[in-house]
Amino acid sequence: MLTTLIAATAMDTNGVPGYVVGWGTLSLINAGLAQSKNHSGLLWWFVSLFLGPIATFLIVAVLDKRPNLLNSK
Repeated sequence: MLTTLIAATAMDTNGVPGYVVGWGTLSLINAGLAQSKNHSGLLWWFVSLFLGPIATFLIVAVLDKRPNLLNSK
């Protein structure tokens, strides 16, 4: 029973291993985080594809929020 449950949760989606899906999801989350700090979401999405959790740390801990030049008065 328990091994069946574990096997069912460890199955991949259409031949794609689960870590690939998770890594891709993390890259999209990182792009959103970067955009919320007024940085390039596309650039950080690309960086996140290679660095993954390290990019998340850099975005959260190192990047400062840039001022929004379009809405400043």
